[in-house]
Amino acid sequence: MKKIKFLFGVLTLVLISSCSSDNGEIDTEYPVIDITGANAFPIQCSTISRGQTITFKATFNDNVALGSYSLDIHHNFDHHTHSTEVTTCEMEAVKKPVKPMLFINNYTIPNGVKSYEATAQITIPADVDPGDYHFMIRLTDKEGWQTLKGLSIKIL
Repeated sequence: MKKIKFLFGVLTLVLISSCSSDNGEIDTEYPVIDITGANAFPIQCSTISRGQTITFKATFNDNVALGSYSLDIHHNFDHHTHSTEVTTCEMEAVKKPVKPMLFINNYTIPNGVKSYEATAQITIPADVDPGDYHFMIRLTDKEGWQTLKGLSIKIL
């Protein structure tokens, strides 16, 4: 009976220790999207020309490990909002989309990285509707916490 209790105790200890993280702490912090650097693009109220290729640039940080990020560009012709910025941009009149741009893409970040300089090339089609758009950045850390940055941009 003592051997069974001992074996049960050892198995319980192994189970508990295998479930804990490397440092025993649970990650409860959101990752950070930083677009304050000199090379960051786009920023709130940026203008982009149709037919050009832009380079998205931002710095991502997390206290434990980053996971992935996604970029989303969609029209804001109806003036809906999910901006996370304090500064507002001058907007055109409400209009119906004819051929709006829609871009959604997911990107991986190398495993175990706490800081990452993100870059992505995005081609703006020459024939999309000009006007007000949202540029959404979603950053997820390894634990699953997500930060969203919603920028207002204009495609000319």
